[in-house]
Amino acid sequence: MSANTMERLVYMANQIGKFFEAQKHDRAVPGIAKHIKDFWDPRMRARIEDHLAAGGEGLSPLVFEALKTLPPVKRDSIPTAHPTENPPGPTSAHHPAH
Repeated sequence: MSANTMERLVYMANQIGKFFEAQKHDRAVPGIAKHIKDFWDPRMRARIEDHLAAGGEGLSPLVFEALKTLPPVKRDSIPTAHPTENPPGPTSAHHPAH
């Protein structure tokens, strides 16, 4: 993965942290973690998890703490291709018989 991609993920995570930092610490940390868990693609979570394991350079302390509370990403269930690289073909669900 390019450094630019990781910089973007760190930036995004820190932006989430900035939103929650106005809250008390005991609400901010779980709020950040929940937002990332609920809204980030598993591939993004896996990448930021790897970055965290490598020291988490650039992550705000609040985001760093929140990420440490997340359960590990189930990597065996992560698709290898980006969704737009291999779009699904037509199925009967998309094209019902007339």
